Amino acid sequence: QVQLVESGGGLVQAGGSLRLSCAASGRFLRINAAGWYRQAPGKQRELVAGFSSGDSDGSTDYADSVKGRFTISRDNAKNTVYLQMNSLKADDTAVYYCNVDIQVSLVTSRSYWGQGTQVTVSS
Repeated sequence: QVQLVESGGGLVQAGGSLRLSCAASGRFLRINAAGWYRQAPGKQRELVAGFSSGDSDGSTDYADSVKGRFTISRDNAKNTVYLQMNSLKADDTAVYYCNVDIQVSLVTSRSYWGQGTQVTVSS
């Protein structure tokens, strides 16, 4: 059984920073691809930032709206993925979800979602 626990959300003023964490626990071999998504009220869930592979220095991708402000990173030894968010804007207000592809056995990988963490940016 794999569990994801997100933390780090909260209320921050515009221009401020937050760091989100997504920690995986349980029995598995490794985290492969990983990403952060967000969903604002009345909007579809969108990809914010992601790793395309399991390598710590693997290629990353960012939504245009967060490029230069957000940074995704990972610590494979801790099975944790992070999202550093700087220069936050009111438009960044949303529930943020991590999504990870976990290698649960030699031949099987599964996708898991975190429980979501609220980020509210006051203008």
